[in-house]
Amino acid sequence: MTTVSIPAGWPATEEEARAVQDELRASVVLDEPGPPPGTGHVTGVDVAYDDDRDVVVAAAVVLDAASLDVLAEATAVGRISFPYVPGLLAFREIPTVLAALDALPCAPGLVVCDGYGLAHPRRFGLASHLGVLTGLPTIGVAKNPFTFTYAEPAAARGSAAPLLAGDDEVGRALRTRAGVKPVFVSVGHRVSLDNACAHTLALAPEFRLPETTRRADALCRRALEEALREASQGTSGTMPGTPQETPQESATRH
Repeated sequence: MTTVSIPAGWPATEEEARAVQDELRASVVLDEPGPPPGTGHVTGVDVAYDDDRDVVVAAAVVLDAASLDVLAEATAVGRISFPYVPGLLAFREIPTVLAALDALPCAPGLVVCDGYGLAHPRRFGLASHLGVLTGLPTIGVAKNPFTFTYAEPAAARGSAAPLLAGDDEVGRALRTRAGVKPVFVSVGHRVSLDNACAHTLALAPEFRLPETTRRADALCRRALEEALREASQGTSGTMPGTPQETPQESATRH
């Protein structure tokens, strides 16, 4: 497990974090289709917290997009890098997520975040933020619609309805299982919305959530338990310390 520290110059206030979002949002690429579903690698990222102990763990799990077999996985642990503020959750997660991606032994391909991209009050959720910093194609697949409205999609698997901010479509409510609550898909970076929905369906052949999210969620929960257990036993090198920044961590400084 990779151990990371909060990068130097990381935003400490809501005002600073929003200024970073405003700066980076202009770099989001919306005119690329992205990789075809069912091809190459696809990677799920997720995080788990223990706020009382000031610990966050991130996991990255690479799947073969055709078979959904696990090809590689990595985890990272660090201090929680920002307070809980709706709309600014990426600032709690980005350093450890980047470190987990950096630790993978293979290219991640498309990255699927358990959260939002354009379906975000400032149109710059975790999927967009991560995509801009890494240059990777990214999408967000969330469990709820945040503050946006939508009409209930038809009951059949694959049915979808626009996720709306006023008259603007910021994502889609997508039915991945017949008769089950939809997931909420949005573009992060370098992927079209149609393609993001197609990827989500390809990654969810059996369950409501895509396999990328399910596997990354399970891995980061196990890694958090391990980190806390080893810390309680006094094992050195497991909990956040002061290691050197990775190249991607350095790129997040503003």
